[in-house]
Amino acid sequence: MRAILQTTQGGADTLYLADAPTPMPSAGQLGVRVRAAGVNRADIVQREGRYPPPVGASPILGLELAGVVEAVGEGCTRFAVGDAVLALVSGGGYADYALVNEAEAIAKPDALSWAVAASLPEAWLTAWLNLVEVGGLVAGQRVLIHAGASGVGAAAIQLAVWRGAEVIATCSGAEKAAFCRALGAQHVIDYQTEDVAKTVRGLGAVHLVLDCIGGETLNANLSTLAQDGKLVLIGIMGGAQAAVNLGLVLVKRLSIVGSTLRSQPLAVRAQLARQLETQVLPALLAGTLQPTLDRCFPLAEVAAAHAWLEARANKGKVVLVVD
Repeated sequence: MRAILQTTQGGADTLYLADAPTPMPSAGQLGVRVRAAGVNRADIVQREGRYPPPVGASPILGLELAGVVEAVGEGCTRFAVGDAVLALVSGGGYADYALVNEAEAIAKPDALSWAVAASLPEAWLTAWLNLVEVGGLVAGQRVLIHAGASGVGAAAIQLAVWRGAEVIATCSGAEKAAFCRALGAQHVIDYQTEDVAKTVRGLGAVHLVLDCIGGETLNANLSTLAQDGKLVLIGIMGGAQAAVNLGLVLVKRLSIVGSTLRSQPLAVRAQLARQLETQVLPALLAGTLQPTLDRCFPLAEVAAAHAWLEARANKGKVVLVVD
C-alpha cells in the first residue's frame, strides 16, 4: 500500500509518499480502505518527534479517517466487508489501508462525503470529552474557548452553544472572528490586538476555560475563572512550562486538569464514539450543527497540508483525500 513516511523527525519536508506493508486486522479490528484522513496539530507535533504514538500503535501519522471495511478481524460483529465507516485511530490514517478498533467505528451516513466524515472524529470527540465529560459544562455557564477557528475550536464553539452555554472565543483577524461568530460564539476576542484576560473579565468571569495554549498564558487564563472554575488543558502550543499563581488557585478553589484523547483507554474512546454516533451525527445531519471542512489536499501533498495548518491559515478542518 501507499503511506506517508518520514526521512527523519522534523519539518513538513521530511514527509514523503512510499510503499509500506498493508496492516492486517487482529481480533476486534477492522481493516479499512482509507478514502480520507483528517490532519491535526497532533500530527505535526508527532512529526517533530515531540508526541510519540502509544505502544502498539502504527508509527504512520493520522488520527482519524473515513473509508470502506475490506477485512474483518476475529470477533467483529458490528461491521462487515463493504461497510462505510468513520473512526478515530491511534495512528496510521495517512495510508491506503489502516486498522480501526471496531468498538470505535461509526457507520458513515450516505449524506456525508468521505472528506467531511473524516473531518469529524478527532475534533468532535475532543470537544465532547473536554467540555462535557471533563469540563462538566452545563447550560447557563460561560466558557472561554481558545483557537476558536481551529478544528477543535470550531467544534467546541458549536457544542457549547448547542448545550446552552455562553461562548467567548479567541482567534486572530477579522475573517476568523466572523467565522467564530457564525458558529455561534457570542463574544470573539482577537488575541493579536486585545488583552484577552482583561476583555474576558470585563464580560464576566467564566466557569470553564478550554486551553490549547498553556505556557505563559496560563495565569492570565486562571484570572478569568469564577469561583470553583476549571481550566482544561488540551494543548501546549504556547509552551510546556508555566509559573502558576497558586494563591489564586487556592483562594478561588480552581481546578487545572490535563486531558488528551489519544491516551484514553479503548473503553473510554468507544463510549465517546457512541456520543458522536447518537448525539452529534444526528444534529449534523439535521443541520443543527455544521461540519467545518476548510480545505482538502491529495495524500501526496501532505507537506502542503501540514504547512497550511502550521501557518494557521485554516478555518476548521484540513483533510487528506486518499484516492
